[in-house]
Amino acid sequence: MNWMKYVKPYLPFFIIGPLCMIVEVIGEVVMPRLMAIVINRAEDGTLTNGESLWVMAAMVGVALVMMAGGIGGAYFATKASVGFAADLRADVFARIQAFSFANIDRFSTGSLVTRLTNDITQLQNFIAMLLRMALRAPGMMIAALIMAIALQPTLSVVFAVTMPMMLITIFIIISVGFPRFTAMQTKIDKLNTTVQEDVTNIRVIKSFVREDHEIVRFHEANQDLKDTGLSAMRLMILLQPIMSLFMYGTILAVVLLGGRIVLDGGMQVGDLSSFIQYVGQILGSLVMVTFLLMTSSRALASARRIKEVAVEPLDLTDEHAACPDLDVERGEIEFKNVSFRYYKNSPDSVLHGIDLKIPAGSTVGIIGSTGSGKTTLVSLIPRLYDCDEGQVLVDGVDVRDYSLVRLRDGVGMVLQNNTLFSGSIADNLRWGDEGASDAALADAARYAAADRFIEGLTAKSEIKIEQGGSNVSGGQKQRLCIARALLKKPKILILDDSTSAVDTATEALIRASFREKLPDTTKLIIAQRISSVRDADMIVVMGDGAVTGIGTHEELLASNEEYREIYSSQMGKEA
Repeated sequence: MNWMKYVKPYLPFFIIGPLCMIVEVIGEVVMPRLMAIVINRAEDGTLTNGESLWVMAAMVGVALVMMAGGIGGAYFATKASVGFAADLRADVFARIQAFSFANIDRFSTGSLVTRLTNDITQLQNFIAMLLRMALRAPGMMIAALIMAIALQPTLSVVFAVTMPMMLITIFIIISVGFPRFTAMQTKIDKLNTTVQEDVTNIRVIKSFVREDHEIVRFHEANQDLKDTGLSAMRLMILLQPIMSLFMYGTILAVVLLGGRIVLDGGMQVGDLSSFIQYVGQILGSLVMVTFLLMTSSRALASARRIKEVAVEPLDLTDEHAACPDLDVERGEIEFKNVSFRYYKNSPDSVLHGIDLKIPAGSTVGIIGSTGSGKTTLVSLIPRLYDCDEGQVLVDGVDVRDYSLVRLRDGVGMVLQNNTLFSGSIADNLRWGDEGASDAALADAARYAAADRFIEGLTAKSEIKIEQGGSNVSGGQKQRLCIARALLKKPKILILDDSTSAVDTATEALIRASFREKLPDTTKLIIAQRISSVRDADMIVVMGDGAVTGIGTHEELLASNEEYREIYSSQMGKEA
């Protein structure tokens, strides 16, 4: 993954920000010397009013320069880190949009949300801190160390004892902290997944009176995150007093040794005061480096998780498409010896040996028991998955030779789990065609038998849909999703059990609209009810991942035992 891609647009900010912090460092190093001049001259009795005013003016000037450097450093660091994070988040989101269903299955929804939000925010915060401290902390440590040695080389020997001890302590803390921060991000994944499931399925939870169970489940995930977070944060909590102990211990040693030197006449009081300030700056810069390294351990864990998404190999691409500019023209479909398995290492296929040809413009019903492979079969047409063996052809062309956009533009699909998005009904319908006119929306709604309930709403098509379509019924949601698919004007229309929540009379109206208004569209209807498909040009019976029968309603009643059993169970009589 090329991280520099996200640095280059903001490279001036990445450079100017740290340089501004260097200006602040120079001011901080100069300030103790100015203070030492005042103290030393006051001790000698040689401080004049003019000199005093000059030093005060110089200190005010240095303070103003420091303020400008600090503000500039913070401003440019923020600009760089926010821009970096925004571009990275956009690219990761776009990558997720390119994922196939198989790619998405490898990450939980909660984990993807965490990586897009919390993980990128951790990286953003680290970059902001890095730009403010990367030059400031080492720059201050080196400059203050030089000034301290120049003031009193003998007293500077104290650093030879304290700094190695601090560095060893820092290394130990970081080595322990890194795996804890990685574990904490994983626990955030788990909590986000729990919250997402509970909020999305709140109506199911309430209908089964499972609120108490979900509260306990959330409490367990929350407590798990709390315990893991505390385990990681204890190091941060422990770090401050340990560093303070080193700092004040060093200052105490300097005061004791330096006081003796002052009494012996080897050093002035102002110089000792300046030396103590440099001690604080040196050890304070080490503390800053420590916090930066601790933050980096969490940021590195987040960066690794972000990279996993960004470099995840895409299962479905146009890389080998032989006809990327080809559109679906007629809608003829053919399966040639198709086999498919969700888990590629599994010996059992979900589909096996499928041979099926569907003429363009025909209406095909697909029926079979739960788990027989009906949804999987039609999912191969728009390449939601790719078959493992054999070929799926549309208009005589392997679907893998189309570009994904052009292939899916030619296929309208209404899935089992119908989803609507927050916004108006018109907004949702225009997913099928962004530029659709109001008249086109009305036509699509009428074909899907959705016009009745839309007209019954006060604001008509401008009624607001809540998240997930929670404020419309299951049947209304299905009809809106059908209307949305119709607006695409697809050459292939797939209805995956998408009228199950609709009464038989309304379903009959929808089927009649299809026959009348979509004569040239190939229509694949997956259904549980034989009444939904009995008038189809062809009915495909599936069982255990294979096609067990093909024919019209009458032909299958005469020749297919499985179809007769389904018919008998639904109609209450023997065929």
